[in-house]
Amino acid sequence: MFKLTILFLLAGFAAYAQPQMSWPQHKKAVIVLTYDDGCKSQLQNAVPLLDSLHIRGTFFLIGDALDYNTIPRWRAVAKEGHELANHTMYHPCADKDNPVGSQSYTTATILREIGTTNYFLFALDGKTTHSYAYPCTETSVGGKYYVDSLRKSRAISYARIGGDKDNAVITDFKTLDPLLVPSYGLEAGATGEQLIAFVKKVEQSGGMGIFMFHGIGGDWITTPTQAHKELLEYLAHDKDIWVATFSEAMDYVGQANKGK
Repeated sequence: MFKLTILFLLAGFAAYAQPQMSWPQHKKAVIVLTYDDGCKSQLQNAVPLLDSLHIRGTFFLIGDALDYNTIPRWRAVAKEGHELANHTMYHPCADKDNPVGSQSYTTATILREIGTTNYFLFALDGKTTHSYAYPCTETSVGGKYYVDSLRKSRAISYARIGGDKDNAVITDFKTLDPLLVPSYGLEAGATGEQLIAFVKKVEQSGGMGIFMFHGIGGDWITTPTQAHKELLEYLAHDKDIWVATFSEAMDYVGQANKGK
């Protein structure tokens, strides 16, 4: 009788267990490298290393941060297969240190700004669909939550929010909201050891992990160039990790969910 009870319990757990995602080419997990704000240090330090290791990243650009010098360079980044993505035109944020405050914004204002930035991105990469990252990871403007309105607008395909290493490992893909995808928001001065530890945690889970970088060896919320290099070289040599762009990974998740 005892053994029979155990068998029923195990069967119940199996029924409710989250099925593990099957990644392309029998990879064990996926890592997504995202870079915010279109920092010049990304062009100087991140892109050349990514290209040399044949790894693609996702760059969330601010329209107002583009200029005559960086526009041609970001267009070249897109041609190399990296993803250019939407981070609004002016990066409105409630943080007192942010140049443009979001307190006076309305839902209509932020949606218009996101739409305008999509046109800027189309001029760079020729794509009519783009993903999005919430400025300062805030999902509200003027005190109002705008995610549902953004969803109805269909202005973007997927959206990334923030998080930390403890809640940024994604394993439940059936309930994952494509407009609220968590990521590991790095603090300044992260070490290569810390970055690689997160990768190992993701790999053990069989899920997806998204890094949120800002400056690489410069600018703000800076990740040291050496730490970034250690991470990328580790990823280049780990054959069990699929390194994908944000949209590429989310497209795959969406197709996999449809097939279940």
